[in-house]
Amino acid sequence: MAFTTISDMFGSSPVRPLQKHMEKVQVCVEQLEPFFKAVLSQNWDKANKCHSKIGRLENEADDLKRALRLNLPKSLFMAMSRRDLLEVLTMQDKIANKAKDIAGLIIGRKMVFPESFGPLIKEFIQRSIEASAQAQKAINELDELVETGFRGKEVELVESMIKTLDKIESETDTIQVQVRTELFAIETTLNPVEVMFLYEIIDWIGDLGDLSQRVGSRLELMLAR
Repeated sequence: MAFTTISDMFGSSPVRPLQKHMEKVQVCVEQLEPFFKAVLSQNWDKANKCHSKIGRLENEADDLKRALRLNLPKSLFMAMSRRDLLEVLTMQDKIANKAKDIAGLIIGRKMVFPESFGPLIKEFIQRSIEASAQAQKAINELDELVETGFRGKEVELVESMIKTLDKIESETDTIQVQVRTELFAIETTLNPVEVMFLYEIIDWIGDLGDLSQRVGSRLELMLAR
């Protein structure tokens, strides 16, 4: 993917490219739902296709990230700093990277999840995807925030979105504890090496919610300035 200037991409403002990057990140993360559905049913052909799609989308998000970084003006005559924008971009990038890591590890080891995990893992994944989706909603308001100079009712709207994001992330933490408790109860019946990797996958799924919340936290810092 080749871009020359921010103007060539989406106009004079770098906000739109940031939003487009988050849009690609969200599409990438959403592929974890059909991926886990395939993995839990041990449909490895389908899981491999989903894994390939996740990798392609993450690469496309990387292209957008690099284009924005390379073409971002040294000075932004905006109500937000260059550093703030780049930090949000970094958090968004980590969400897509984590989705790719999750799928890659599972495919690489052909991990089989305990049958009792099925419903809880599906809920965990879905809520983590919702956390990322909520972060995207907040990012999509960034152009309006810039136009209003980070003042007025638009600020209240985004603050409300961030509170909802915090709530979703807290719920993912609760589910994560439940999943870890389920695994602890049966871990002695499983291969110790596989148990280790199951705990790692659980942590990585939890990271999706944490990273999404960090996107919101960065926006919140912008609002406070």
